[in-house]
Amino acid sequence: MHHPHASAPPRRTTTLSLLLAAVLLVTGGLVLASTGRAAAADPLLSRGKPATSSSQEGAGLNAAKAFDGDPATRWASAEGSDPQWIRVDLGTTAAVSRVRLTWEAAYGKAYRVQISADGATWTTLASETAGNGGTDDWTALSGRGRYVRVHGTARGTPYGYSLYEFEVYGTPDGTIPPGTGAFTVVAAGDIAAQCTASSSSCAHPRTAAQAQRINPKFYLTMGDNQYDDARLSDFRNYYDKTWGAFKARTRPVPGNHETYDPAGPLAGYKSYFGAIAYPQGKPYYSFDEGNWHFLALDSNSFDDPAQIRWLKDDLARTTKGCVAAYFHHPLYSSGGHGNDPVSKPVWQILYAARADLVLNGHDHHYERFAPQDPAGRATADGIVEIVGGMGGAEPYPIETVQPHSQKRISGTYGVLKLDLTDTTYTWQYVGTDGQVKDSGPTYTCH
Repeated sequence: MHHPHASAPPRRTTTLSLLLAAVLLVTGGLVLASTGRAAAADPLLSRGKPATSSSQEGAGLNAAKAFDGDPATRWASAEGSDPQWIRVDLGTTAAVSRVRLTWEAAYGKAYRVQISADGATWTTLASETAGNGGTDDWTALSGRGRYVRVHGTARGTPYGYSLYEFEVYGTPDGTIPPGTGAFTVVAAGDIAAQCTASSSSCAHPRTAAQAQRINPKFYLTMGDNQYDDARLSDFRNYYDKTWGAFKARTRPVPGNHETYDPAGPLAGYKSYFGAIAYPQGKPYYSFDEGNWHFLALDSNSFDDPAQIRWLKDDLARTTKGCVAAYFHHPLYSSGGHGNDPVSKPVWQILYAARADLVLNGHDHHYERFAPQDPAGRATADGIVEIVGGMGGAEPYPIETVQPHSQKRISGTYGVLKLDLTDTTYTWQYVGTDGQVKDSGPTYTCH
């Protein structure tokens, strides 16, 4: 069988043709030689990635079900309406070589497989005009982008479109458009309850899995990494079994539970993370990535003059155009702990330095605020604060909604996925089911 050239049109292998090829192989033919062989060697990029769709038929039939690797779950669109689409965010630009679609009974008779760099402008990789369901395996594809979608224009049945699996294969190049210095960060706080994956109610194995699927440049933790007293033995028994998988790429800060250790405040935390948490010899530090300056602060000791002096000096030295700080106790929160005035002096320093973003934990929910100043006044040159305390500890309810709070989610475990460029930032709150629960605006750095 002839190997297609790169310029050749994509090839679609149906379940019927695969069956015929298998029969030929068994009877002595060597026909099963080429279709998709090169593409099949490329890794699967789409498993567990954030997915969206034009519609869904009902609860439990959401877009994420087509990317969960479970052949018994599926996405289904609303019935009786064209066009419909389903798309996946690969999280990075990739050279896509193969797309495999496993249809349910409600299949697409006419559809296009498309790719996009920005989720707005689409290029067609393959077109189907006479689909008959089953499995469509598009190989020898050639396209680069971050988003891949199936855009259905004609249903094969009176129902909708329904996919058990939507698999995208290719080679990621590790960069995220737009911007020359673009990168992705995953962040969460309040993580490892004293439980393991053997318990179905244990959440931190699921948040760790989702964090790892996003595969960011690095991970941030906003304190209370380990419950309840953050002993070294607890870190080893719980946190290390899940979030510990990417410990070397993690930039942590401590929370109040790290101070409860009977061996001494932060003793287990320091023993477990070592130089990762103390790169400059203190539980607070800074580092750069692209045009961003990150400040990892210990909000347990905001009354320590040495940390405050270091913070002012560090901010005075940075030449980066964008500044983010992360620490445990939020100045503003609509959760059970509420606003924490211990952070106000640090906010004043950050605001004076024209910092852009603050990430916190402590309250076990997700919340984002409009830009505001340390006095709680809305202002375009203010700091954007995000509470990301749903990393695995038991959720806290929303209690008193604070001014300028734009979105609040409690009870849904997940992680923050932050996309940063040389001049801008935005983010998504991604649940453990891979679904995007909230998307922030795109802000320009001060």
